[in-house]
Amino acid sequence: MTEVVFDVNDVFYAYPGCKPALDDVSFKISQGERVAILGANASGKSTLLHLLDGLYFANRGQVAAFDTVLTEDSVETPPFSREFRQKVGFLFQNSDAQLFCPTVAEELAFGPLQLRLSEADVERRVSDTLRLFGIEHLRDRSPQTLSGGEKKRVALASIITCSPKVILLDEPSAGLDPRTQQWLTEFLSVLHKSGVTLICTSHDLSFVAEVFDRVLIISEEHKLLYDGPTKEALHDLNLLLSANLIHSHEHFHEGKIHVHPHLHEAWHEHEHGERRKV
Repeated sequence: MTEVVFDVNDVFYAYPGCKPALDDVSFKISQGERVAILGANASGKSTLLHLLDGLYFANRGQVAAFDTVLTEDSVETPPFSREFRQKVGFLFQNSDAQLFCPTVAEELAFGPLQLRLSEADVERRVSDTLRLFGIEHLRDRSPQTLSGGEKKRVALASIITCSPKVILLDEPSAGLDPRTQQWLTEFLSVLHKSGVTLICTSHDLSFVAEVFDRVLIISEEHKLLYDGPTKEALHDLNLLLSANLIHSHEHFHEGKIHVHPHLHEAWHEHEHGERRKV
């Protein structure tokens, strides 16, 4: 029987003094799934990711991880607190938010040291991960001196050194150059084949189509609008329009978003070489 990693039941969350960010959201995610959380800006998808990581806690309803309800007490009290942080890694959208050590090697060593591994085990994990990510040449560099793509690799590598069962990724492809994005796509596929559960938020529907099998769509009313196969969601024009994920002149075909020009922005070439708006 497949293990349930997250069990979200009737979750309601609002920031102090604000309208709801999530309203009665329920779903389950099992070990080994690849799930993308989609929604327009301010729909609550990043908030949901923070709830799954035990950084925020539901005002009403509950989020359970590995059969334990996530509360301020449970995520701070051993042994569950240590087990949860080892099993679940979080990749922030802004890599600078999680890179704080003087060198790349120390960044990769930080997590395993918190897990109280021996120095030999920590060094082995750091060396193996540097080699796996092709960043051995960055070992003694300060993370703050790296390019955006290099920072993203180091941030993800610092999670991998803890051997997580689940990785939460907040807009992982945002701001990446094409080469780094292709590397990320391929690496996430490798992680999935090794049994790692992947859960991400994203605005990049092409990236989602390449990597993720299941989609959760959060509406602008902060409710769960859709939970099902990625392919069906991305080919449902009305669904995507209702969630404000595309505009009326876009459609999804063969893994890519295609844009049709507005009629008043189309141009015709006339016989005398004159271009006129129509």
